[in-house]
Amino acid sequence: MNSPRSPLSPVTDAGAAPGRSRLRSPVAAVLADRLDDTAVVDVAVRLASARGAPLLLIAVMPPLPPRVAPRPDGAAARAVMGRALPRVARAGLAHQPAVYHRPTSRKGRLCEAKGLLDVAVAHGCSVMVVSRSGPAGLDACTVMQAAAIRSGPFVHAASPVPWAPLAAPCP
Repeated sequence: MNSPRSPLSPVTDAGAAPGRSRLRSPVAAVLADRLDDTAVVDVAVRLASARGAPLLLIAVMPPLPPRVAPRPDGAAARAVMGRALPRVARAGLAHQPAVYHRPTSRKGRLCEAKGLLDVAVAHGCSVMVVSRSGPAGLDACTVMQAAAIRSGPFVHAASPVPWAPLAAPCP
């Protein structure tokens, strides 16, 4: 994590039995290097702040060349996460980078969404924020369907950024 506060530190829960604690599960924000990433991060920051949980920033990347290991600290992944980091820093939340490389073979839209869910579940996420107009196979509707089939995690859809005309007309 990129914060001195550990996301895996025990947190007491009012509903838990005395002497028991629960671990905070991160809120995942799916970033696909699109304009909608800002809306996704805003929703994820609000959810994570309300829960007192860290953020998992999942960068969606193109397919990997053969025999190359995925690196969440690579330059391409950092470029995708670049729009999100100022908003996360302002909120003062702990965050962790992760990378999802799209598969080379197209086995179907639910297969791509299942791969994305696998990344989130591997990091212990119980909530994901995905753009409604995400890339093909990774939009909120498809990820929700895949999550319903595998019984989790909960997928929250972020609305796309509304279009606004330029302030002054071009001459």
